[in-house]
Amino acid sequence: MRTDRHIAADRLRRSLARQPVQRASDLAAEIGVSVPTLHRMLQQLEPQVFAAGKARRARYALRRPLRGDARDFPLYAIDEAGTAEQIATLVPVSPEGSWMLLPASHWPVPDEARDGWWAGLPYPFYDMRPQGYMGRQFALQEHQQLAVPNNPEEWDDDDILYALSQRGSDVSGNLIFGQTAYERWLQTKVTPPLLVSETTVGVAYTALATKAVNSGIAGSSAAGEFPKFAASRELAGMATPHVLVKFSGADGSTAVRRWADLLICEHLAMGCARLIPGVESARSRIVQDSGRTFLELERFDRHGQFGRSPLCCLSTLNAAFLGDNSTDWVKLSGRLGTLDLLSQNELEQVRRIWWFGKLIGNTDMHLGNLSFRMGSSLSLAPIYDMLPMLYAPLAGGEVPVREFGKPLPLPLPPQRADWMVACKAALSFWEQAAQDLRISGDFRDICAANRQQIQAWRSLA
Repeated sequence: MRTDRHIAADRLRRSLARQPVQRASDLAAEIGVSVPTLHRMLQQLEPQVFAAGKARRARYALRRPLRGDARDFPLYAIDEAGTAEQIATLVPVSPEGSWMLLPASHWPVPDEARDGWWAGLPYPFYDMRPQGYMGRQFALQEHQQLAVPNNPEEWDDDDILYALSQRGSDVSGNLIFGQTAYERWLQTKVTPPLLVSETTVGVAYTALATKAVNSGIAGSSAAGEFPKFAASRELAGMATPHVLVKFSGADGSTAVRRWADLLICEHLAMGCARLIPGVESARSRIVQDSGRTFLELERFDRHGQFGRSPLCCLSTLNAAFLGDNSTDWVKLSGRLGTLDLLSQNELEQVRRIWWFGKLIGNTDMHLGNLSFRMGSSLSLAPIYDMLPMLYAPLAGGEVPVREFGKPLPLPLPPQRADWMVACKAALSFWEQAAQDLRISGDFRDICAANRQQIQAWRSLA
């Protein structure tokens, strides 16, 4: 015969399963027992029940097993010297959400998560998840073994956690989630990947591009839609052997030729962005082989063979701290500044980079294309994915004729100083692109015309 105590215990489980992060007084009132009785019941339900906080800030939740595993999960951080430390522990809770104290010395913490409770996952996990072209390739290759959908956009929080815990040894930034993924990273220290030499780079990249197109290459979750693969390079002067390589097609069509032009333009834009005081950009180089153009980009979240640094994109920061539906880099960065997360110097750099993008025809400055180095405050990461996407081919392969400078990218009086700095860098970009013989003749003509147009705008600004 079931006693009142058994009935109350069932009510307690159901209440915790319906709504996580409850106070003892609320739970006691809901199931009809005193607070001291509730505390005894909670002790009897351990380890199913997770508790965090002291005194009046204490909250309770029912643990949510991850694929049947009810253990707590470690989160590791790799520093620039390649040394790992466990910085946090994550606990999934029912029916959704999680608990993890995110160290404020490593990452800014939203006010609502100061006690470690998150409505979903801690926000760094959303930057770690597989995304973009390489994320889809990873999911296509691994979804059966991981028992997740073959499209990472369809993954729920448990899918993200499980995939990261099993395969997430080489994701964006410096975090590794779970013991299995950490052990995979340790194995790379024992048997590092072979480095592609300068004498074999063209042949090696051609083979890797073919493999990426035909079957996908698992390993990195670096975001972005342009076809790409990860590689390890042996080249004097590089800060790290870890690179991401974007590549064009090889069929010689008009669309492929335009994409090759744009990859070269991205390489040139990376260099010209560094003309803006204080701004860093991804180090890059162009390789051409077997009809393909490759843009090799050094990973700025990697240091040497094993070192790493934290990284987070504006899209994730917006969701965690602002919840703004804007896609304007300047507006959102300014709001982060009001939270004391960005300094005035960082805000100035964002404004100038934003104008630089406008003046080189970058129509794809979405929130995933601006990232920050993490710490107790944020600092602007090197610029990447900066190119004149105004001239990108359409999805069907047609190369449209587009008019540069619509809407007119001229500054208001308070914006003029930043505009002038960006204008100087943009003029250098268009001049270099107009003279680079690796770029097709018709597109060099466009670049030359755009340089003249910006010179005319400068006289008006």
